[in-house]
Amino acid sequence: MSVNLALLDTSFDMCIKCTVCTTKCPVAEVQPDYPGPKQSGPDGERWRIKGEGFYDESLKYCTNCKRCEVACPSGVEIGSIIQKAKVRSGRHKPKIRDYILSHTDLMGAVATPVAPVVNMVTKVKPVRKLMDKVLDIDERPALPTYSWQTFRQWFKKDAPDQTGFKRQITFYHGCYINSNDTTVGKDLVKVLNAMNIGVQLLKKEKCCGVPLIANGFMDKAQSNAKLNTEQFREALEGDSECVISTSSSCSMTIRDEYHKLLEVDNRELVDRIFFFNTFLVKEFEQGNLPEMKPVKIKIAYHSPCHLIRVGGIVFTLEILRRIPGVELHMLDQRCCGQAGTYGFKKENYETSQEIGAPIFDQINKINPDFVVTDCEACKMQVESSTDYKVLHPLSVLARAL
Repeated sequence: MSVNLALLDTSFDMCIKCTVCTTKCPVAEVQPDYPGPKQSGPDGERWRIKGEGFYDESLKYCTNCKRCEVACPSGVEIGSIIQKAKVRSGRHKPKIRDYILSHTDLMGAVATPVAPVVNMVTKVKPVRKLMDKVLDIDERPALPTYSWQTFRQWFKKDAPDQTGFKRQITFYHGCYINSNDTTVGKDLVKVLNAMNIGVQLLKKEKCCGVPLIANGFMDKAQSNAKLNTEQFREALEGDSECVISTSSSCSMTIRDEYHKLLEVDNRELVDRIFFFNTFLVKEFEQGNLPEMKPVKIKIAYHSPCHLIRVGGIVFTLEILRRIPGVELHMLDQRCCGQAGTYGFKKENYETSQEIGAPIFDQINKINPDFVVTDCEACKMQVESSTDYKVLHPLSVLARAL
């Protein structure tokens, strides 16, 4: 069954035309060709139901950052309306470039066995220029590197025996941790084991669907959602207390977007699917706090858009504030501009950089030892656009153990 994009979504009728969503849109702030989420979302939908002639090119500028939905006083899911309209219009058919950027499971499976070669080749300037010219993948941003050993391989061979712990949780690692940066997954295992909690993996999992949704592959995103939801259900029917994700975008998607956007009913499971920060803070408040030593570092914390959407920033800050020795600086809650695959595209790179410029400037003024964020896309953007290394909050916590 494919996603029923023809089904009329009348939630746009709740829009009261206050335009507060447009005042909070990072794209509308810097891109004059984008009229803003109000016009592209609810206003545009009122016209689009009259006929295909009312679709316009401005839909492509939306990054699906969800800041419009956070701002909306009427609860209109503006970002989802725009994403559905992009696919329904037929004017934004995915390119080969979009397939490469969004099919992360496939690219990870191909790249990890030869990771050193792939990482070296994608840094060569003539190769980057060729990708820019042929695929419209901009030559300027640094592409994510691949790990020669996947997280699942490490977990199977090298992780301590998790079955010895009485309490068990299931970790949805996602494609980035599995193929690109295994460190965060290893740190989660380290932290939970220090709290006397064992870690399990799903028997199999697929990409959460965020890049697929953004690039127009709705049916593939729905297929992944069905597989993941069945795996979550199987794990939760066993001895696992809950499912945990360490990616803010993955967490938002598997909890909220599967039912609302992809029509995969997971409502009976969402109360047992957590972003790592809410789970840890709950444990801390119940007295299950790992013994920590001081970590003398100065950090600047960047709030990911999708974590703002689900109201989770306060929990990450609570974790960071509990780590002794950490000097915490809170960056302004602005979008970094990367938005998953958006900033890699040639036509979007300048817009992406303009959106992120205030954040980059603030980081340089603070001059921290590290920037910290919960989102892998934000990590890539900051590391590509500044001279600072970016850590996940879990990695800061793991340093204190």
